[in-house]
Amino acid sequence: MIRVVLVDDQSLFRAGVRMLIASQPDLEVVGEAGDGREALDVVQQTRPDVVLMDIRMPVMDGLTATAEILQRPDAPRIVMLTTFDLDEAAARAIRQGASGFLLKDADPEFLLAAVRTVHAGSSVIAASATRELFAHFADAPTPVPPQFADLTDREREIFALAARGLSNGEIATREFLSEATVKTHISRILSKLSLRDRVQLVVFAFEHGLA
Repeated sequence: MIRVVLVDDQSLFRAGVRMLIASQPDLEVVGEAGDGREALDVVQQTRPDVVLMDIRMPVMDGLTATAEILQRPDAPRIVMLTTFDLDEAAARAIRQGASGFLLKDADPEFLLAAVRTVHAGSSVIAASATRELFAHFADAPTPVPPQFADLTDREREIFALAARGLSNGEIATREFLSEATVKTHISRILSKLSLRDRVQLVVFAFEHGLA
């Protein structure tokens, strides 16, 4: 069972998402909060797997709450909720370690798939959207960290494709590899670069001028 916490200041929106999640046999809402401050306590008490976090809220916004939660050991994966397609706040949240973002008017099936995908940690929410987001809001590139030199030539090729938002299946087809092999390469790349997931891989690529 995937345990989910909903954080949004609109109770009607939370109710709709709660009903959607409750309709799924593998998902469960274990807590709700109406602002970021409340979210800190709810997450501490319920220990969820995934948090759906609104960006703009009273008392404490989603960015501040996300930064605090992700500093905790065994932090949940956090997906930001936004009403804007290209949102600088979403870009900041992803830099902080959020696993992606969703538009509030996203298709219900996409939202459910996103929760499962993030929980699995094996993919990225809207990698192409994340890439487009950072194309708009990325700062000037910073020097490439020395650990990038630890990647093999093959790993650099796969890094470049993943940074463009290609899925494991698309990379496998292009590179004539199995999806399992691509997944292994991605895991090694993330480990060598100390990145949490593929969202952070995209961010890393943009911040260091590697995209």
